[in-house]
Amino acid sequence: MLNQSPSPAPSIADMLEGLLGQSVSSASSTLSQSVHSIAEASIAEALDDDTVVEWSEEDVVFLHWRLLRELSGLSDPETPLEEKLNVLHWVFTEHDKESRPFSFANCLRIVGGSPLSPAPHFGSVDVEEIRGWIRYHVKAWLHATVERYPSWVREAVFRNPE
Repeated sequence: MLNQSPSPAPSIADMLEGLLGQSVSSASSTLSQSVHSIAEASIAEALDDDTVVEWSEEDVVFLHWRLLRELSGLSDPETPLEEKLNVLHWVFTEHDKESRPFSFANCLRIVGGSPLSPAPHFGSVDVEEIRGWIRYHVKAWLHATVERYPSWVREAVFRNPE
């Protein structure tokens, strides 16, 4: 007989593991070091006006993938509220900004379709479906984070959410 009890909703980490094909909690230190090195080199080179920063296609794909990994903090109660809100602003940006290079929609498209992606190929996904999944869970995730704060902070947040 089938188990009729409802299964718990998967966490964003579970959803991302399926989507990105890697454990969200165990980022590769090599890849993390690569982003850090790229950023440091780019900043150093940008300070020298005569230098042109060269990015490989693999570097660009990796940065899109790394941005998507920021979604994992949404379901973690330990993630600061400000970080969660920044990620949510990125996910739910205006539709006219979706064609920008590092928009949420563009990150999904590039990571899903590039053979250079650290994630296994998952192809085209429905961005609105993923947004809907996030929208469904976001209230619980934000509530879990706010509950960690002292009561006076919780009251202030609920009184003035902006």
